[in-house]
Order: sequence, then structure tokens, then C-alpha cells
Amino acid sequence: PQFFLGVQKTSGYCFKTYRLHHISAHISSLIVDVGADILDLAETMITSNGLQYEPVIFELTPQQRLWQRTLLLIQNRLREEHALQEVLYKTLLKGAPTALPPREDASMEPLNACRIHGHVYVNKVAGNLHITVGKPIHHPQGHAHIAAFVSHETYNFSHRIDHLSFGEELPGVINPLDGTEKITYNNNQMFQYFITVVPTKLNTYKISADTHQFSVTERERVINHAAGSHGVSGIFVKYDTSSLMVTVSEQHMPLWQFLVRLCGIIGGIFSTTGMLHGLVGFCFDVICCRFKLGLYRPGEVLNQDAQLHQMNNLNHHHTPLLADNPPR
Repeated sequence: PQFFLGVQKTSGYCFKTYRLHHISAHISSLIVDVGADILDLAETMITSNGLQYEPVIFELTPQQRLWQRTLLLIQNRLREEHALQEVLYKTLLKGAPTALPPREDASMEPLNACRIHGHVYVNKVAGNLHITVGKPIHHPQGHAHIAAFVSHETYNFSHRIDHLSFGEELPGVINPLDGTEKITYNNNQMFQYFITVVPTKLNTYKISADTHQFSVTERERVINHAAGSHGVSGIFVKYDTSSLMVTVSEQHMPLWQFLVRLCGIIGGIFSTTGMLHGLVGFCFDVICCRFKLGLYRPGEVLNQDAQLHQMNNLNHHHTPLLADNPPR
């Protein structure tokens, strides 16, 4: 099958008014210490009711660590291929491990992390998903995070992103941030992810969906007000939508076109073998003519050889003469 990519610029997307935002991440902080919300460019505060907070253990089991390594390996292969239409859309990576396996052992270790997962609807404008210290509260002037009751020594924004996607979720599709893990031992660490979302219409023989691709740029730094590095500790995912829309369609080669190409290949083989046969014959003729071999020997030499051959035949077939006086 062949995949055709079409790119067009559009002022209004052909999708719904809102885009579905899926997230699943582990934060190395207690559940009472962190909060997540989304603020977009239209100064609209997106409710985080669709996000759930769950106390978990940040360290992975051997089975979960194997899942993460497999996911990162697939991520590296996708970056090397640079051909989404051949790798991602053709097979949709059906065997890809897209869900974190649950813990099998009932570990007695303390629950030292918070897992944030769920989905929310966001506007088609630039926005910022931020996870920082304190639970968010809303007020007419914006929003704030209550962090006064959280000890500064408990800050730790080491995190692992299991899944982050936009639009309709397709089974088996791996997104750029899936499996990302960041470990820090500094309390004042800021992690930033800058995402450019590209709407994508996918039409294949197996699936038809309206989804979104995105590219990401990462940045992290330590907050140090004395050194002039200002900001807020936390995880910030800043996303923006592209004015381009990509259309991916799958088409198979018609039978008549396949037969025409097959005939062309067969004709080319016959033509090539004929040319090779003529070239070999020409070289053979040149070599034989140069060294005077076979039919290319001069006529005098051929005549002498013929006379010598006849004399040899006479000598071999000569009969002895009878004696003049045979015995009586």
C-alpha cells in the first residue's frame, strides 16, 4: 500500500469545538502536595474535574520497568525512521505496550508519589497545563495554588509521563512524550515541555479518525532567585495548535498498473540480456581475430594444415607391396 500526505492551511479546523486531552503521569510528591489545572490563551480556566489523583509508589516493578524500556526502544526506532506514514499509520503498532501494567506484588513500601490521570476538553487555542505545589483554587481574577502549608523540603518534581495525547485516542499509537522519565534531587526544579499540535485526518483501510500529532521541545532549569533564575517549581506543558492540517490517506496499486509494471520489468530483463549477449559475442570475435584462432586463421595456414592432414591419413592407410617372386 501507498500512503499520501496532504498538507493544507486552514483557519478553522474541521474537528469539533473541543479537543480531548489525555494524560497519565506519576509525580514524586504526595497527593496532598500537588495540583494540576489548565489555563489557555483566552484566559479560560479549564476545569480539572476530569483528572483523578491516586497515591502510588513511584518506583517501578521489574515488569513495569521492562514495559518502560520497550516503550523507549520503540520511541527511538520511530525517531530513526522519520516516516510516520510507513511505520505509525501502516500497522498502528498493534503490539506496542501502550498501557502501564499494574503492580502484581502487594508491596509494603509507603505511597510516596501521586498519579494524575484522566482526560479534559480544551479549547483550540494555546494553553498551559501546569502541575505545581498546592491545590488550585479559582477566583474572579484568575486562579492560585495554595502552597503555604506545604513544606519546602518536600518539593520534588521527579516525574514519569506514561501517556499524553490530543484528540481521539487510537489503540497502539505511541506519542512523543510516552515513557518520558525525569529524575531530580533538587527541590526547586522547573520542567517545561513546549508542544506544537498538528491536526491530522487519518483515512486507511483499517481505520478512519480525526486525531492530532505533536512535536515537543524540553527544557529544565533550577529556580534560584538569588542568581536571577525566577519562576515556580513544577511541571509546565505549554501547547499551541498549528494552522496546518495533515491528511494521510492509504491507496493500493490497481491490478492493471501492477501488470503494466510487471510487463515493463520483464521486457527490460529481455532487453538487458540481449545487450549482454551481443557484447559478449563482440568481445569473443575481437579476441579470436587478434590471436588468429579458429575460423579467423589465414587461408595459407589453413591449406597447409589440410595437406598435412591428408598425408597423415595416407600414411596410416598405406598397404605393403607384394614381393616380385613369391615363394612357391
